[in-house]
Amino acid sequence: MPNTCITEQARKQAREALEKRGQSAKDFAELHDLNPSTVYAVLSGQSRCRRGEAHRAAVLLGIKDGVIEE
Repeated sequence: MPNTCITEQARKQAREALEKRGQSAKDFAELHDLNPSTVYAVLSGQSRCRRGEAHRAAVLLGIKDGVIEE
């Protein structure tokens, strides 16, 4: 398992929230102008979400506290 500060529980809650809204990870990515592969990596724990697009995806998914500067 990758070394990450984001818990599996947080990722699971994000996946459940997407499911509750009837939204796929791909739909979420397109809505927020993200690469779908990045969103899948964040949700699966393959990304440490420290910077760049993975950080932005984690913050938008609500699994990480952070600031997004546009």
